[in-house]
Amino acid sequence: MHEAPTIFPVSILLEMGIPPYVAFSWVATIIIVVAAVMARMSLKLIPTGIQNFMEVIVEFFLNLAETSIGHMGRTFFPLIATLGIYILVCNFIGLVPGCEAPTSNLNTTVALALPVFLITHFYGIKTHGLGYIKHFVGPIRSVAALPLMILMFVIELIGHLSRPLTLSVRLFGNMIAKHKIILILGLLAPAFVPTAILGLGVLVSIIQAFVFFLLTTLYLAGAVEESH
Repeated sequence: MHEAPTIFPVSILLEMGIPPYVAFSWVATIIIVVAAVMARMSLKLIPTGIQNFMEVIVEFFLNLAETSIGHMGRTFFPLIATLGIYILVCNFIGLVPGCEAPTSNLNTTVALALPVFLITHFYGIKTHGLGYIKHFVGPIRSVAALPLMILMFVIELIGHLSRPLTLSVRLFGNMIAKHKIILILGLLAPAFVPTAILGLGVLVSIIQAFVFFLLTTLYLAGAVEESH
């Protein structure tokens, strides 16, 4: 999915045989690292400029983690913030002419969703031990309810296994759809339509990043909370 001329120096990476989604993933990583270094170098007691902007973003993710997960919110804060910022930057890259959103490739979204799946169950088992199985068998636990418990276990197991699929496909589908719509409408009406569509693209980019890390937060909260 590489219809537009690619900006320099990413074009050099593509000529070397590196896939576009990998090359632009590196671009997103560089942008985040540079922004972090700039914020670190400009640290002041009274924040201004990029430090103020970064603190707003960090506080947003920290408040979300602590509100949704509770006492373990700070434990998962680095993961949630990293996912949110990285996905948001990747989504915005797709709005730049000559660039391609890494999240419009299924390889990228799967690579983001699988660690969430593994970490969720790792911390679920670490927190509850074998008692983590209670999250899968429903609220009624007795010998008489054994068939219902088995049914609930199968349903919950299917639901948990489908999580990385839904996380990855949802983000991938929305990003590639946004890219195609901007490209097609830009060719049909280059003078008027792209401005409105780019505004919609910004909104979609923010919403899809928010949905991804919000679901991640809820999955982690469900894994470490006490089973009722």
